[in-house]
Amino acid sequence: MTKYRNIYPEIVKHLKRKEFTIITGARQTGKTTILMQLFKHLQKEGKKVWFITFEREDILRKIDKNPENIFQFAHRPENPLFKKQTFPFYFLIDEVQYAANPSNFLKLLYDSYSPNLKIIATGSSSFYLDTKFKDSLAGRKRIFTLRTLAFDEFLTFNDLHHLHSELEQIRNNSGYISLHFNELISLFSEYLLFGGYPEVVLTTERSDKIAILNEIKTAYIKRDIFESKVENQQKFYQLMILLSLQDGNLVNKFELSKSLKINSKTLEKYLYILQKCFHINLLKPFHKNLKKELLKMPKVYFNDLGLRNILIDHFINIDNRSDKGQLLENYVYLRLVNVYGQEAIRFWRTADKHEVDFVVKSSIEKHLAYEVKFSSVHLKKKKYNKFMETYPQIPISFVSFDIENDPNSFPAIKL
Repeated sequence: MTKYRNIYPEIVKHLKRKEFTIITGARQTGKTTILMQLFKHLQKEGKKVWFITFEREDILRKIDKNPENIFQFAHRPENPLFKKQTFPFYFLIDEVQYAANPSNFLKLLYDSYSPNLKIIATGSSSFYLDTKFKDSLAGRKRIFTLRTLAFDEFLTFNDLHHLHSELEQIRNNSGYISLHFNELISLFSEYLLFGGYPEVVLTTERSDKIAILNEIKTAYIKRDIFESKVENQQKFYQLMILLSLQDGNLVNKFELSKSLKINSKTLEKYLYILQKCFHINLLKPFHKNLKKELLKMPKVYFNDLGLRNILIDHFINIDNRSDKGQLLENYVYLRLVNVYGQEAIRFWRTADKHEVDFVVKSSIEKHLAYEVKFSSVHLKKKKYNKFMETYPQIPISFVSFDIENDPNSFPAIKL
């Protein structure tokens, strides 16, 4: 049975728009799979569609020589100045970032052939899209970011559709008590350990999951390193390991530079690459005073928990881990990103160390706050009086795992 990502219907809907559709994200998140699904969808609708990959060097050489050479591999649409076609041609291009000048390539095709030509393209990382897209292509494109599988997608990819329905019930009905609580707990614990890379999720054996994550860590991140022109591969990996140990904590760039024995400029470059290759996010602080907000240190979160855990080679069961609180907090961050978008999320911390894990802008005038503790036993609500006094208009919710304390609660997946 074909497995579709949550983002897929939104991308299909955008096929009707004349703007180019760009699908980006980390390597191995399933971008090529989505492109092939779109290819079959368009074929089924009787559209004129071609699939072209820029990983083929013979194609790439010709494209780099002249963008018009694309028509050696697909039919040329009519120039809309002379004739508007009843249906546009669809070009599906995999790994567009490998073109020497992808922005020039796409701009030329858009300006010369749109709306008779619709391009759907993938790019392995926005790092390449940022540095190689010398023209912003404003008004000519929409970018969709494909992340690793969310927990509900994790259930679907494992063909656990009944549990996916249970998860929806839990999230949509505040008083709902699930009869599949223990099964969900077990699967959620697995997700916190191995994350959401599709190939990892579709593999059943624990040892095979770890082997695939090792391959992602070595082979695929190595490609990011090579293509990003990182000078010192060892220092780059050391930085990733240090960040995985600091997951959910403040990033002190001075201390990192000192520990790694690299200068601040190199550190900034490596952090930029890690963000643009979709491996980490640096979360900004929330504050009434924007100037103060921009001056404070960020917090680091990984975009996939499996990648975070393979960096420190730590896969013991969740109950026996000293970092289980960090894993749950990172999960809550990823869940909030999926619901509200990355730019809507901040954290709150004062100079005297009062803090709240997440402050979310849920609408133009409304904010929400979340504090994460693995067990609610360790939750002392009085600690958050300072935040509630400072921001009485922002309601705060407390998220925990709570296996022992309230077997019908499980706040972590109710979010």
